[in-house]
Amino acid sequence: MKLLSPTISRLARLRMWRIEAWMQNPVAAQREVLQDLVTSAQYTEFGRQYGFSRLFSVKAFKQAVPIHEYDDLKPWIERIMKGEQNILWNTPISWFAKSSGTTSEKSKFIPISSESLEDCHFKAAKDVLTLYYQHHPDSDLLTGKGLVIGGSHNILHLNNENHYGDLSAVLMQNQPFWSHWIRTPDLSIALLDEWGTKIEKLALSTIQENVTSISGVPTWTLVLFRRILELTGKRNMSEVWPNLELYIHGGVSFVPYRDQFNKIIGKDIRYMDLYNASEGFFAVQDRPDDDSMLLFTDHGIFMEFMPVSEYGKPDPQTVGLTDVEIGRNYAPVISTNGGLWRYLLGDTVQFTSLMPYRIKVSGRLKHFINAFGEELIIDNAEHAIAQACEQTGAVVQDYTAAPIYFSDAGKGGHEWMIEFSTAPPDLEHFQYELDNALKSVNSDYEAKRHKDIAMLPPRIIALPKGIFHEWLRKKDKLGGQHKVPRLSNDRKIIEEIRLILNEKERQGRV
Repeated sequence: MKLLSPTISRLARLRMWRIEAWMQNPVAAQREVLQDLVTSAQYTEFGRQYGFSRLFSVKAFKQAVPIHEYDDLKPWIERIMKGEQNILWNTPISWFAKSSGTTSEKSKFIPISSESLEDCHFKAAKDVLTLYYQHHPDSDLLTGKGLVIGGSHNILHLNNENHYGDLSAVLMQNQPFWSHWIRTPDLSIALLDEWGTKIEKLALSTIQENVTSISGVPTWTLVLFRRILELTGKRNMSEVWPNLELYIHGGVSFVPYRDQFNKIIGKDIRYMDLYNASEGFFAVQDRPDDDSMLLFTDHGIFMEFMPVSEYGKPDPQTVGLTDVEIGRNYAPVISTNGGLWRYLLGDTVQFTSLMPYRIKVSGRLKHFINAFGEELIIDNAEHAIAQACEQTGAVVQDYTAAPIYFSDAGKGGHEWMIEFSTAPPDLEHFQYELDNALKSVNSDYEAKRHKDIAMLPPRIIALPKGIFHEWLRKKDKLGGQHKVPRLSNDRKIIEEIRLILNEKERQGRV
């Protein structure tokens, strides 16, 4: 394997011209993507209904096709799941990525075509490797194995032809055979569904491997690290895997976790943020010194951007790349080579650069708090939590927040439930620092907090360890990409967690 690294590095550099082509001409790349999508799907049932054969411009496409949320496309998708073809996409679809989201009780089944596998997910993965080697040409990344801490990998069968699982399961089942040589653990472990058993087997099977990279959700990666250190008696992970050089993360902000990773790994490694989902692979952190992500504009996905203020309007408007503004919150609307048409993804993003186009994920359309006009988004919360930790020496494992509404008992504000890995010496000091940090990053919050007139300081409840884990278990969302919603504009989640806390207190378990 040692001899493989220079070869891969050279191949990666040779691929850079392809990436530079769409980086330098992103708008043209996007127009070509849309034309390919519409042409391919013009004779599908969806394409016939919306007149794809007569659509020759972005403007015409937007006028003809309405914006869809999942429930709008669900009847079409259910027909494909029953075995019908040529409905949303022109090539056969037999795979579906199951995504339950974070607040919805319903599962989403995202169609996965051969084109979305090859020209989106796998092509993007190659580009990630190319961009990494571009900045680190002497890397030994491929002299060892990549540890993948994925979700629930069980593949389930709808019928003889159609199958579903979470995205990582679908990708693993369709990867080229040689990819198994550079990945760990074995599929027999990766396919395990019960996370207690899975963590144990992951730890035991990978201790002796030469792990050079890890990809996974931060919370479960930390659980695995701690178990491995218990089994080995080592002080940190660099003693277990001395050649570890890269951690790939996505799905949640890494800001609250960075200090924990630095400490438990025990040496400086590289971190890379990805923006990928069941619906597609959208962006990657392409520069080591910049945590924003390069937008993939030539990977089978046509993107529009809906200003968040348009959400909920009868005819919401979107803009293309030529009209986006730095620092403004947009909700991506995507059309894909898996048959999603003007699909509202549900995330919110902000552009940090316009040439090339780089973004950061700022939150979720339905994950915010705006009970008093404060318009608090996840990006604000993550930075405030990190700043409060820095000022107090605390380490946050997980958290969620919701409004406290005005009542006869007094004014409203925000309630934060936090699980600390390292609790602050003084919770009131942590509250003070969190409040000040929120004021510094959100002028609307600052205005509403002025002299406590509209909002009181945040109320913080330090939860015993394991409460969020129990909430996820009760929701059947334990493991993988599932995570506790950070912000909610209602109190449903916080009240559910309070019930779990009360139950454990009655049982004397906290």
